[in-house]
Amino acid sequence: MEQVDVIIIGSGQGGVPLAADLASEGKRVVLFERDRLGGSCVNYGCHPSKLLLASAHAAARARRAARLGVHAEVRVDFPAVMQRVRRVRDQMSSGVGRRLEKAGVRVVRAEARFTGERTVEGGGLTVTAPLVIINTGTAPAVPPIPGLEGTPYLTNLTFFELNELPARTLVLGGGYVGLELGQGLAQLGSEVHVIEMAERLMPTEEPDVSEVLHAALEADGVRIHLGTRAERVAHENGRFSVALSNGQTLEGEALLVATGRRPNTPALNAEAAGIELDARGFIKVDDRFRTTAEGVYAIGDVTGQPAFTHVSWEDYRRLMAVLKGEARRRGDRVLGYVAFTEPQLGRAGLTLEQAQAQGYKARAATLPMKRVARAIDLDETQGFFRLVIDEETERILGATFVGYEAGELVQLIMVLMEAGAPWRVLEQSQLIHPTLAEGLPVLARQFTQ
Repeated sequence: MEQVDVIIIGSGQGGVPLAADLASEGKRVVLFERDRLGGSCVNYGCHPSKLLLASAHAAARARRAARLGVHAEVRVDFPAVMQRVRRVRDQMSSGVGRRLEKAGVRVVRAEARFTGERTVEGGGLTVTAPLVIINTGTAPAVPPIPGLEGTPYLTNLTFFELNELPARTLVLGGGYVGLELGQGLAQLGSEVHVIEMAERLMPTEEPDVSEVLHAALEADGVRIHLGTRAERVAHENGRFSVALSNGQTLEGEALLVATGRRPNTPALNAEAAGIELDARGFIKVDDRFRTTAEGVYAIGDVTGQPAFTHVSWEDYRRLMAVLKGEARRRGDRVLGYVAFTEPQLGRAGLTLEQAQAQGYKARAATLPMKRVARAIDLDETQGFFRLVIDEETERILGATFVGYEAGELVQLIMVLMEAGAPWRVLEQSQLIHPTLAEGLPVLARQFTQ
């Protein structure tokens, strides 16, 4: 057994900067990674999907340009699209390796498991340390549908290895992953069917968000099946057949399973280290990232936090501060996220319903995109801006933006929320005409009425 200063399990967007920073301070750091360096974001999530969507959205916008009097013939070279995805992905993953090497981190390319208190084994190496950090993330949750196991179905882990565009693609799940990749394939030329058990797409979002996205996907040719589930899967001669609970059977050359996430904890042997998991298998932590085992911390979505890269990276910043004795907490931030559908969904903080459930005297204002001059100029009038405020303190509690580049705009609200600024700051602001952001003061002025 070897004694080191720090053990890190997982090379995601929190684990890598932690390893690099701690090693740069002169600590002996060992990082275990069983898969590609960089975690989900670099290899299977954020960047590969957005690389794909860059091509898909370019094709869709070229077709839509006819609305502006511009007529284009669009030809998609799908193998070239996927080659670019993998080339840039591989460059990013290699860059992570170079960063760790430069910092002096010892990388063990093997699955890690606890064998005792702050003792980890993997790849024939057993190490112990006073500080252990777990950043193992999550993986696709595959439902136990009869006939599914053993078929070449896709998840986000395997999707980006596609070389040929499927003529027909069946997508199980109408959440963020299913809609982004499903719409992307439709824009690239596949016939896409989305199957969602709930009565609307993105069922965790507000109903009018679902309505806007439903209309947009249908406009791209996506066929949507709501309130139904897959009851049986068959695969024969390169073709999937999915029997639905409504009696319908769908066929396709590809099947994408995007039905949720599960924590990467089964292989950890957490019990051996005294680390408690919750009923779903996520690691239990307090507001300073401490697990139930002394000296062991966990960050990112393996703790049940939202599965977003910026959350994991901000966990890294907070944990570094905690280790230095500073008064940072896991929850001392404004949560925001984006779904990169077209149009985009940008969210920050609370919805009106969530705010009222928490006891706020909350009020919301909504501005349709068709009232924003720049959106009219671009002919991108799908969606709306929505702001939620606390009438007692005048602080901004949240925002829901659906529309063209909504992900860029919602971050203006996040900055105001982080600063604790009242909504009147936005209402009194003079923003540049004609821009999409110019609509935000107009939105806030509704609270003066």
